[in-house]
Amino acid sequence: MLVGVMSDTHDNTSFLPRIAREFEKVGVELVIHLGDYIAPFTLEKILSSIDARFIGVMGNNDGEKPGLIEACKRHNCTLHDSMAEIELGKARALAFHGFGPPSLTDKIALSLALSKSWDIILYGHTHKPVVSYVRGVLVLNPGTAGGALNSPSIAILDTDRMKTELVSLG
Repeated sequence: MLVGVMSDTHDNTSFLPRIAREFEKVGVELVIHLGDYIAPFTLEKILSSIDARFIGVMGNNDGEKPGLIEACKRHNCTLHDSMAEIELGKARALAFHGFGPPSLTDKIALSLALSKSWDIILYGHTHKPVVSYVRGVLVLNPGTAGGALNSPSIAILDTDRMKTELVSLG
């Protein structure tokens, strides 16, 4: 299964055409957004741009939660409040945004991987891409799709091969 993974759009939709092309080029079946859309109009643009099933989680900067939920309902997608367990083919993933300072979020992701309760840990919040394997568990942060604080990036996850490609958008 090919999964497009993105996070931290922060109302910057200028990279969406490129993101949609990258996802379409490889044929992603599912897009997972790891939070910080910010406003409902951003989520609407994401959902209108991407031709794949969509699952999202809320981030710490997503203040208009009722509007985000309504946008997702209009597009028949799934939006989780803070964390989501997701079946990705034969792999089990845990997706979340992040908490507190970036270093704490990285430590939480590492601890979750060490628990070996999931095959994949997906997280955002830090705006820094991470691809690592911890005791056989894939830990993935796609970076920031909006380009805030760091160069914009997304990830393509192949769950059959448990391989990830980071795609720079800058």
